[in-house]
Amino acid sequence: MKTVGVLGVGELTEKVVRGLRRGGYYGPIYLSPRNQEKAEKLAKEFGCKILVDNQAVVDAAQILLLGVRPDSLESLAHSVDIGPQHLLVSFVAGASHRELMQLFGTDKTVRSMLSYAAETNNATVVLNPPLAEVEALFSSLGTLVPVDQEEQFELATVAACVNGWLYFLLHDLHRWIAEKGLDPDQSRKLVIGSLSDCIAYAKAHEDRSFAELGNSIATPGTFTALGLEMLGLHQANAAWSAACEVVLDALLTKTKEGDRK
Repeated sequence: MKTVGVLGVGELTEKVVRGLRRGGYYGPIYLSPRNQEKAEKLAKEFGCKILVDNQAVVDAAQILLLGVRPDSLESLAHSVDIGPQHLLVSFVAGASHRELMQLFGTDKTVRSMLSYAAETNNATVVLNPPLAEVEALFSSLGTLVPVDQEEQFELATVAACVNGWLYFLLHDLHRWIAEKGLDPDQSRKLVIGSLSDCIAYAKAHEDRSFAELGNSIATPGTFTALGLEMLGLHQANAAWSAACEVVLDALLTKTKEGDRK
């Protein structure tokens, strides 16, 4: 069993560690001392070990999970010496394979994008490139989506951002229903249930497009169609597309800038 080291104990890597343990990974997990409160909690609850610095984590582990903020990436790279025995798995959005190689001096890199649902082993885990070692380690975190091309990975990162946007859509719907008089707990259950029902039905009918499934419900004269017409008048779909475009453009720009360093 490969040993795991975490360089940067932040919100996402914390969720990954919790998911790994709950998914059955019982090997050693070494933590950098960054964000001491989170690291101590993980050490206490999940049997991880906090080491004195980043290089100590590198020396102890074989698979390194990179979870620092993009603006901390260069300083971290200067603080560690990674060897050919290491595999670097990066959660840093916008940091290309070329940039990681330039900073850390290794071409044994895998980029990964996943959500906080890794904590409950229900995440969609995107990997580039596909690699058996990482797939085996992350398989318990949820559904694996390996992609061959880095351009495909950037598109998957946009989809991951949509995950975050959906919480605000749920928030607005929950608040509106509650303000109209429904108990807030019931409102929350209804909103989550609507989204869960949609996902479950779409999974059961993978042979049909999302538009087909929607049109089968929003038939002429229905209240669903009435609301859909209003969303169209306000160009709601165009707003979602615009948000996706601006994120993709920012990701590609960041990647190009990193490659030029």
